[in-house]
Amino acid sequence: MSHPQIKEGLKCIFEGIELLRVQFPHRRFTIDGRLVGDIGEIIAELLYDVKLDEVSEPCHDGVTSSGRRVQVKASFQDHLTFGKTPDYMLGLKLNYDGTFEEIYNGPGAIVRQRYEHRKHVGEKLLSFPMSELRKLSSDVAPQDRIAKR
Repeated sequence: MSHPQIKEGLKCIFEGIELLRVQFPHRRFTIDGRLVGDIGEIIAELLYDVKLDEVSEPCHDGVTSSGRRVQVKASFQDHLTFGKTPDYMLGLKLNYDGTFEEIYNGPGAIVRQRYEHRKHVGEKLLSFPMSELRKLSSDVAPQDRIAKR
């Protein structure tokens, strides 16, 4: 069974995924769980001093030229999720037109300290509001940020 609009919409989605896979073959861009994260990681690799790991690790996705381990998170929503506390975090809000906004750029410990009152912070995947992450990021010293290219 099929519906014409759903069929056409999915065709466009999968054509876009295939285009991304051809351009960035070191990421999978799976529709059921990794697509948004992989897009965020590619943005980080293209525009920041981040070299992605060949295989994403649970707590870090890449490393800077100075050896900083970085976790990249991206979302189209108004929150970002983090589990274990990474050394450095780069949080991005993606927009439907292909633009993005840097929400958080700095040490993971700052976010953990801000939310240490929450049960399971640094242990389980939790959601954090972008509005609060923006505020935390605004206080991060330039030398504690992941540099842009």
